[in-house]
Amino acid sequence: MRVISGSAKGHKLKSLKGMATRPTADRIKESLFNIIAAYLPDAYVLDLFAGTGSLGIESLSRGAEFVVFVDKNPMAVRIISENLLHTKLNEKAKVYNCDWSEYISRFSNAERKYDIIFMDPPYSKGFIIPVLQKIWQKQLLSIEGMIIVEREKGDVIPELIEGLKIVREQHYGRTVITFIQYHK
Repeated sequence: MRVISGSAKGHKLKSLKGMATRPTADRIKESLFNIIAAYLPDAYVLDLFAGTGSLGIESLSRGAEFVVFVDKNPMAVRIISENLLHTKLNEKAKVYNCDWSEYISRFSNAERKYDIIFMDPPYSKGFIIPVLQKIWQKQLLSIEGMIIVEREKGDVIPELIEGLKIVREQHYGRTVITFIQYHK
């Protein structure tokens, strides 16, 4: 696993051993970042269920202003911190060792909205809808912002969820990347 483009291009990223995380495959990551390239410059990004931090680090490498990483696994948080130091992007990031719900309830700043929110929760565990509902309730997304959900094909998301709507989906075998914005 590596940083594909930008200031940290080519840097290899550490990952957790075993099945504790499921890093986004490089080919999926490359396709995803080609799709969102116009959204990245100066973006404020939230990486929920961050795992190795690969998506947030790629965002920083490609020009995002700041990334908040959230993961409840202390080993994942350590790996994210090491990857940020290795890529020299640590000054543009904050890492939280907590559950997604705790972060949104206690630490999210209503004054600053996120331009991009990455969600890569464990597959088939029922996280997607509650997280989307909480993001909507707390109004964490900027007006033109985007939520990007990596999910397994079997994890279905309704077309509309409390003020949010699916605007695009990309299929990569069993993996689906779903792009969600405010319903206007």
